[in-house]
Amino acid sequence: MRILALTALFSVAAVYEAIHASAILAPGVWVHLRTGLWTLQNHAVPHSGLFSQFPHLLWDDASWSFDLVLGLAYRTFGLRAIPLLLMLLKVAFAATTFLLARAGKADFWSAVVLSVAAQYVISGLQPLPYAFSILFFAVELILLVSSRDTGWPHSLYWLPLLFLVWANVDIQFVFGLVLLLVYLIVLGIEDLIRRAGKSWMSERIRSVALRRAGIAALLSLLATFATPYTVHLLPNSFSRLYGHALFEYFSEMSAMSFRHPQEFVLMLLVMAGFLSLGRRRALDLFGLLTLVAGTAIAFRVQRDGWLAVLPAIAIIPEGLRQREPLLKMTKRQAMSAAALTAVTVICAALSLPRNPVLMNKIDQVYPVKACDYIRNNRLPQPLFNADSWGSFLTWYLPQYPVAVDSRVELYGDHLFQSYFDVVSGKQPLETDSRVSPTGTLLLERQSAMAKALTNLPLLEAKYKLVYSDDLASVFVGRAGDQ
Repeated sequence: MRILALTALFSVAAVYEAIHASAILAPGVWVHLRTGLWTLQNHAVPHSGLFSQFPHLLWDDASWSFDLVLGLAYRTFGLRAIPLLLMLLKVAFAATTFLLARAGKADFWSAVVLSVAAQYVISGLQPLPYAFSILFFAVELILLVSSRDTGWPHSLYWLPLLFLVWANVDIQFVFGLVLLLVYLIVLGIEDLIRRAGKSWMSERIRSVALRRAGIAALLSLLATFATPYTVHLLPNSFSRLYGHALFEYFSEMSAMSFRHPQEFVLMLLVMAGFLSLGRRRALDLFGLLTLVAGTAIAFRVQRDGWLAVLPAIAIIPEGLRQREPLLKMTKRQAMSAAALTAVTVICAALSLPRNPVLMNKIDQVYPVKACDYIRNNRLPQPLFNADSWGSFLTWYLPQYPVAVDSRVELYGDHLFQSYFDVVSGKQPLETDSRVSPTGTLLLERQSAMAKALTNLPLLEAKYKLVYSDDLASVFVGRAGDQ
């Protein structure tokens, strides 16, 4: 039963992805794919605004290694590389959350339930760099919890290697550094309390040598500088993660509305975590600070809900009454579950649709036909595009630099502000350099801007509708006809 339960736990989400191939519709994956292909072709990492109309802008690609791996996978598997990557990420997420619950002293079935809850709350996982940050943050929690349980710093010695990889994959490695800083602060406080002879800290937590933990933390910090961009990623990390443009124009940065079941499950996990802390005989300061900080961020920013989910999974088991002794899985059980999971996932991967089928699926969401029309008729540049399609256009229509895409860190608040002021009608089209009376506009057919260009006589006199389908409308400046 345990082997079958683990196999189902680890593989169900991956099999579901193989059937639906939802990853192929992830809006931000395309610019990563395009960047990875460029990196393979040029044997270099980008330092400027490639694929955009602002090539002079400086740009540090914090996820360059992710882009490179995605590009390599695409060369091997074609479009199937994208859902295949998400399948592997979902297997890894299921396994990591299960191990995190076990590290928090959960019995087998409690760990299964907690992992299922975590997968449900973060069911919208996409094949993007942030998914690796979720995995690495969970691994870091496992290492820190293990170190506190045993009193030995040996598990901390893996942290520099973890951060070396993490810093080259996603900018959210800064969350891991903050977690490590909280860990050091708690160690210092606990050390002072023990020296004072107090006994109200948790008896199960043995003293971890603060000096050794500090060395591991310092090496972890230095490891984050071992990227093609050295120390330049860290100073700008906060603006990348919480810039004004993100909160202003992206719904994922809004506070939780509690209109979706996943949000209520997240709230229950957080409540169970605090209840578990309250049922303990002694204070777990590290668990309390981690859960409080994660909850504050998660409830304010939907995107970062995982910062509350993962600490809760590690904390909840301690307050549960175990129905069975906490026994480790036998090597035979683990190997059997891993083998069955591998077979299941491989069979699911082999059933992934072929590239033409995936392209038809893409055609239902992205302006494939409109792009073909623009390319075949060699419509004039510059191209002014809908923001939701910018990332896709960098891959499918690389001949036309985009006006804007999902790289908020490249464009900055000012360029995003001017773009959306034009799109919303707050500013005339001519005020933005990306809109030219001799250029091309690719817009969503039902957007307010497309309707204005079609129905307002003043704008209709300047721009001509040359193509339209169920998704997109293409306009060309009439000045280009003269």
